[in-house]
Amino acid sequence: MNKVVILITLCLILYGCSPNDKSAGIPERVTNFVILFADDLGYGDLGPYGHPTISTPHLDKMANEGMKFTQFYVSAPVCTPSRAGLLTGRYSIRSGLADDRFSVFFPYSLGGLPQSEITIAEGLKQKDYVTAIFGKWHLGHRPDYLPTKQGFDTYFGLPYSNDMSPPTVPFEPLKKLFPPMPLMEGDEIVEEEPDQTQLTKRYAERAVRFIGEQKDNPFFLYVPFAFPHIPLFASEEFRGKSKRGLYGDTVEEIDWAVGQIMDALKTNGVDQNTMVIFISDNGPWLSKLQEGGSSGLLRNGKGSTYEGGQRVPAIARYPGYIPAGTVSSSLASTLDLFPTIMSMTDIDLVKDRIYDGYDITSILKDPNQTVRDEMMYYRGSQLRAIRHGNFKAHFITREKPYDPNSDEVHHDNPLLYNLNIDPSEQYEISADHPDIVEVLILESEKHKRSIKPVENQLNKIEPDKLEALLEIYKKYFNK
Repeated sequence: MNKVVILITLCLILYGCSPNDKSAGIPERVTNFVILFADDLGYGDLGPYGHPTISTPHLDKMANEGMKFTQFYVSAPVCTPSRAGLLTGRYSIRSGLADDRFSVFFPYSLGGLPQSEITIAEGLKQKDYVTAIFGKWHLGHRPDYLPTKQGFDTYFGLPYSNDMSPPTVPFEPLKKLFPPMPLMEGDEIVEEEPDQTQLTKRYAERAVRFIGEQKDNPFFLYVPFAFPHIPLFASEEFRGKSKRGLYGDTVEEIDWAVGQIMDALKTNGVDQNTMVIFISDNGPWLSKLQEGGSSGLLRNGKGSTYEGGQRVPAIARYPGYIPAGTVSSSLASTLDLFPTIMSMTDIDLVKDRIYDGYDITSILKDPNQTVRDEMMYYRGSQLRAIRHGNFKAHFITREKPYDPNSDEVHHDNPLLYNLNIDPSEQYEISADHPDIVEVLILESEKHKRSIKPVENQLNKIEPDKLEALLEIYKKYFNK
């Protein structure tokens, strides 16, 4: 073997040199990026996170070959603002996607992610990346807000949640208000009310085809799956397969899709220069009982600013860059993906805005590194909690976010938990640490001062549908 090749190989294995590290004398290798995003998957719903009956061999393998995060957060506990945070590196309140009535976009919403925001896809265009999304968008379905206007070359999927169609709305008088569920290709509707049992398979097939077509180009592939969001659907091959019931069937089919995508990377020779990360968009929809998932040891779930609403499973794999079989308890977030990807591709961040994400390349190389020490917990426009170091203070709590009889509680004296000792948030300790409570209050006020008023996009609703949608929100989303 050539001595240069041997030296390079030893450097990668022994010293963890970056595949893009020019200073190490290694030929630069362009990194592809794949983000796989589940919908309403709980912290405790995967094999690597301890679920006893849901089988996830492909995600198990991904964790064995990469890094599993135990303290990884999304920026919001519901779909739309969480997706905005992932793609922009900014809390959604900065982009006008924070409303206390309409927490997500509906089929009759008129707004969307503002074009002034910069997505990961748009940032990567500076280095001529080919970009694609196959799956759920939920950041505006009007022509000006579709993925093709936000940096994506290719789009195939649902523009919003899979329950927002006449067959799945549970209130008969309101069904007529919802248009048929559109399946979109680019800017066009290509099907109405698509067979949802085939969605996971179709997204995987499109992702595999994209990888084959773009193997010689740098690419960014974003696959936001439809499930396990309610209503649950699985293909015939997976229905009834899981011991966990239909919920487990959908998760196991997503795991199969992950395997298909990982195999495609290897088959097309891009496995070694592609970073893949698997995440959920928020916690599980616990009010759906057996049709919802599990938060594991964490408290509460989707819609909540307790840990179960925003701490999610996250697995990252990149051979030669991310050390295999590692576990990181360092704080990290979907907010960090934007600055991290820009850093890995030597793209400068635009200076005219505040980013809430951090470059976590040091954590990806060494799971014991620390980059961020704070996390904000928003529900709509309300900053309900803050984490600083090991400690978390709650200013506003709601025990059952989808129960109309569960009220918000505003705490004059914030609740305090030590998340390293008590990740389940069972033991309130504010009386023992008034100094720490004061620090967290000051940090939250500092953050609030950084927020500038922007036009609210979520409350833009077709006028003749507004009253009916408020009724839906009250009954269906229980707000």
